[in-house]
Amino acid sequence: MSLAPGQPVIILKEGTTRTQGRSAQRNNIAAAKIIAEMVRTTLGPKGMDKLLVDNIGDVIVTNDGATILEKIDVEHPAAKMIIEVAKSQDHVVGDGTTTAVILAGELLRKAEELIEQKIHASTIISGYKKALETALSVIDQNAIKIDLKDRETLRKVNTTALGSKSLGFALDKLVDIAIDAVLNVVKETNGKLRADKDDIQIVKKIGKSLNETELVKGVIVDKEVVHAAMPKRVENARIALIDSPFEIEKTEFSAEIRIRDPLKIKEFLDEETNILKGMVDKVKAVGANVVFCQKGIDDAAQFFLAKEGILAVRRVKKSDMEKLAKATGGRIVTNFEDLSTKDLGKAGLIEERKIGEDRMVFVEKCENPKSVAVLLRAGLERQLDEAERALNDAIMNMIDLVDDARVVPGGGAIEEEVARQIRLASGKLSGKEQLAFLAFADAVEAIPRTLAENAGLEPVEIMAQLRHAHENNGKTIGVNIFGGGVADMVKNGVIEPAKVKIHALRSSFEAASMVLRIDDVVAASRKKEEKDKKKEGETETPEF
Repeated sequence: MSLAPGQPVIILKEGTTRTQGRSAQRNNIAAAKIIAEMVRTTLGPKGMDKLLVDNIGDVIVTNDGATILEKIDVEHPAAKMIIEVAKSQDHVVGDGTTTAVILAGELLRKAEELIEQKIHASTIISGYKKALETALSVIDQNAIKIDLKDRETLRKVNTTALGSKSLGFALDKLVDIAIDAVLNVVKETNGKLRADKDDIQIVKKIGKSLNETELVKGVIVDKEVVHAAMPKRVENARIALIDSPFEIEKTEFSAEIRIRDPLKIKEFLDEETNILKGMVDKVKAVGANVVFCQKGIDDAAQFFLAKEGILAVRRVKKSDMEKLAKATGGRIVTNFEDLSTKDLGKAGLIEERKIGEDRMVFVEKCENPKSVAVLLRAGLERQLDEAERALNDAIMNMIDLVDDARVVPGGGAIEEEVARQIRLASGKLSGKEQLAFLAFADAVEAIPRTLAENAGLEPVEIMAQLRHAHENNGKTIGVNIFGGGVADMVKNGVIEPAKVKIHALRSSFEAASMVLRIDDVVAASRKKEEKDKKKEGETETPEF
């Protein structure tokens, strides 16, 4: 059966919208540019903060790009794609999120100009890809190998990363803590050094000041000692890590026991007590004087443990148990029968302390711990949150250096050198692809230009000085944000991990490519909107 001439064919559900071709590209690029503009003013040590208010009225003040983009609520799919760039950058390298988003926005801005000149999106992406390869090659050639034992260089990297954070006099303290924390958990795997962020515990407690923040070479367990009669401090601790309840296990099926003789009740209770005492005797027999239990500890077991002078903590989180095993060298035991002296961990000191309003157990002075903890203090909750974000950035920078011990000059120096080298290499290309190749160089220059703008400097003048310096072999010359003009970033101690820059360039290119490839957007109507329309169409039943 054929349709009558002129009869419409309905494919999409009612309420579905469709945007095609140039209009779809224009809308997607506009959304991406708005996201980039939102974080642009936060870049650099003189970047501005953003005040974010969520739907329940909570306020966050921050200049951390990843946090800003995580907290804002966006609907446009292209904007969400750009936010994914920030999440990827933050997850993989922990820093450079703002740089990645600005680059993605700038690549799309330049692409839009090329599309207006009738250059196809595929040609633009091809030119961008070749420019990216050149950019990564330039970073490899200009990266400076560092020694992880060179503490002064490590401090420079972290000071650069935390320069935009509101840390005041606590900056140096947090920089040193981040360095020590990561160096303590470094391990060698297949001949390569590795460090895992999960091995560094950050515990936040309101009170005192940021300067009171401390590194614990061990673990902080946010629990109390279970019994008042137990010791609150144990030196030369031998630790049993138990993933089994210190309780009489209930049967899997319901059962009734009929007892006619009252003496049998006493025997029944005595047997339960003997079982619990046997568990405690087992712990004592292997030489443990501290117990961390992932499950519960019965009241009777608590009494027997206290009587033996054993410190015990119950319902410890699984993640904390794993950290305790790494820090103390102990092994987590799932069955009391299997507990032996070889399973015990060791620590120089275990002590319960009152921190703010809470009591916590500190496991310290561990020999060669592969898990450490940072107790972060601050007088205000917002200050505490911002300090945590800063410390995470510093820790991730250190982990990046453990993985790839190379740095590049900051202050937009490496970006300007990348732009210069791309322009020099553009002669190898011809036609429309060359225009995209050169557009990539212009996009990368957005980083030093934005740094100059955010510092209150004259961007046109700064960019002219920067280009002149790089053309005269000034590869390490960048924007002198505090002194004005341009300066040698390596001599000024402004350096960043090469891994951060490499990932920022790659992720921004990938995001821009994804957006440019889209020429058709089909958006289904929302369920809520459909319900609202139905409600509007319904006639109200009159009340009598």
